[in-house]
Amino acid sequence: MERKDGQPVITIGGRAHTLEEAWEVAAMGYPFVEVSLEDPGLVTSHTPRLLELRSEYGIDLLAHFPNEDNPFDAGVLRAGFLPRIKSLIDLCPGLGIHKATVHFWIDGRFAGVDLVSRKLEILAEIVEHAQGKGVVICIENLSERVDSFEPAFRAIPGLMMTLDIGHAQLLSRTNTSFGFIERCRERIAHVHVHDNHGGTSVKDDLHLALGDGMVDYRTIMAALVASGYDSTVTMEVALCDMPRTREALLGCIE
Repeated sequence: MERKDGQPVITIGGRAHTLEEAWEVAAMGYPFVEVSLEDPGLVTSHTPRLLELRSEYGIDLLAHFPNEDNPFDAGVLRAGFLPRIKSLIDLCPGLGIHKATVHFWIDGRFAGVDLVSRKLEILAEIVEHAQGKGVVICIENLSERVDSFEPAFRAIPGLMMTLDIGHAQLLSRTNTSFGFIERCRERIAHVHVHDNHGGTSVKDDLHLALGDGMVDYRTIMAALVASGYDSTVTMEVALCDMPRTREALLGCIE
């Protein structure tokens, strides 16, 4: 991407869970919207409106794929999740989508070696299928630490990462973003930002505006900028919290 004064140019966009939210985010003037693509049939029916959105606002779209059916059952994932993701990937080129985030839980602290091995085989199929369509697959950190992702990166050369700095605050005394930046920065192709107060469960994943929790986003973003990161950042916060979250980010980047 183009650089200014030798500094990386980071593009800030917003997250939309529905078609209506996508239009609201676009109307706020952000250069891209990260949209939820969960059901191929629904995405097909929404395609005309999404294309209209792109045309009217001149924005890009990024994809956020659905959660796993059952993260503990590789058989269920292969039978249902894999074909659904492949169908969603097939729809991405028509929407101009070249980057997609996927939840694919491989935390070695909780998932056994055999399960992780079988899941990596499925993930490799997803990445290979996406490469054939010109789509980059970014695995998002949930509870994982860097040592859970490194085997996946070694096994799947084309796999990239969405660094979620809010998730990185959970189930850890220290935000795990620093480990990812230090040890696999070259795989980070996308970033999610939001805040929370730490914690150990899904209910603690609050998706607050930056500055409303304890995530040390200033230091994390400084580390990313220092590493040369120059790609996309999605604000995964309420629409009303996006303007001040963007200002917080700009304060770090500039």
